[in-house]
Amino acid sequence: MREALFYEKRDGKVVCRLCPHECVIKEGKTGLCRVRQSREGKLYTLNYGACSSCAVDPIEKKPLYHFYPGHTILSLGTWGCNFHCLFCQNWEISQGNPPTINLEPTQVLDMLRTQGSRCIGVAYTYSEPIVWYEFVLDTAKLVKEAGYKNVLVTNGFINEEPLYKLLPYVDAMNIDLKSFRDEFYRRLCRGRLEPVKRTIEQVYRRCHLEVTTLLVTGENTGEEEIEALASWLAGISPDIPLHLSRYFPNFEFTAPPTPLEDLYRARDIARRHLRYVYLGNVWIDEGGATYCPECRRPVIKREGYKIREVALKKEERGWFCASCSASLPIAGNIFVR
Repeated sequence: MREALFYEKRDGKVVCRLCPHECVIKEGKTGLCRVRQSREGKLYTLNYGACSSCAVDPIEKKPLYHFYPGHTILSLGTWGCNFHCLFCQNWEISQGNPPTINLEPTQVLDMLRTQGSRCIGVAYTYSEPIVWYEFVLDTAKLVKEAGYKNVLVTNGFINEEPLYKLLPYVDAMNIDLKSFRDEFYRRLCRGRLEPVKRTIEQVYRRCHLEVTTLLVTGENTGEEEIEALASWLAGISPDIPLHLSRYFPNFEFTAPPTPLEDLYRARDIARRHLRYVYLGNVWIDEGGATYCPECRRPVIKREGYKIREVALKKEERGWFCASCSASLPIAGNIFVR
């Protein structure tokens, strides 16, 4: 256990200030996330260094398609979450009590150094990294100082002060925008929409940003909602990559998998506003290809998570289409197997 950051004492209880739930926690109890506990007037984190999942993944699996394409990243997860999504795809670790191993930040850096040059850094993923905050912050500082990259795959439900404290050490984020309706967040996730929108707005321009929306059958696939979501993102920047991911029944939700026609329709709607829209959890080459926003030729062809062909040229100012010389927002080098 470690004493947690971002809390205050109040009438024999503690108030957690890490995320917008701001749980008021009685002695011996935990907040909604299950990993921050009140003891003798202090707040402790129960999962510091507790790692439930560890793998070296393609960066595209996060998913990040415009950040060091073709590279790999050391991916770590813990247990617990500050949401309770009824359709959670990783519920065994986010809502369960999985076995864990104990890691120190220095051990993560040692693991990273054994991976070779193709591995660019560490992704805090699988479960919600916000509720692993103290460990992520300590590890990210070491990783950044050693010249590697830090990536967060997150629901974006975090208060401003802890977000700003962490951001200097973060190079890229993929934020889940689960729906563009607050009612969806409250009914299916035990969360709220506005704090997630605020996080997306604050993260943009401070680090590389991509957004994922899991299209849940019959819940967030309506044309008006997709239009509103894509239009809002485009208002921040039409260059933000949007990943529309196919849902499959899991945890407490039994609706059938997202019909493919719903995915294709959502992609076509989103493309009216955004230049880069991808399809996830569906293995079609077209869904993962990056297209030039000007001439519409494919400039990165992918087979699953693997890059098979690149039609880009690298200049000092960045990446450009090999056909029409249009600029594309790709961060870092591209690795082709």
